[in-house]
Amino acid sequence: MTSDRVTLRGLRVFARHGVLDAERILGQEFLIDVVLWLGTGPAADSDDLSRTVDYAALADRLVAAAGDPPARLIETVAERLAAVCLSDPAVQEAEITVHKPHAPVPHPFEDVAVTIRRGRT
Repeated sequence: MTSDRVTLRGLRVFARHGVLDAERILGQEFLIDVVLWLGTGPAADSDDLSRTVDYAALADRLVAAAGDPPARLIETVAERLAAVCLSDPAVQEAEITVHKPHAPVPHPFEDVAVTIRRGRT
């Protein structure tokens, strides 16, 4: 595993994911955290954005993938987002956390989240 990391935390997405009909009709905000493992040395040596992950462009792709199509489970959304990250040839591994802070839990809680870590096979 490469020890260099690029991190994007708290990316906000409004989407219609959930098991309940109301979640799929009304939608809600989800937060996404991404940690990418890659070699940043070539980009640092050349000061060239094309030799690393463009996190602004990645954010655009993540928002698009997280929004549609609706999924019942945030586990499904996390897998979709990991595939987006790993489609960049520079990325060796990706850790994705999808937070669902407004999940329909009938008790006081701070957050519900699923975290997955995927790498190249």
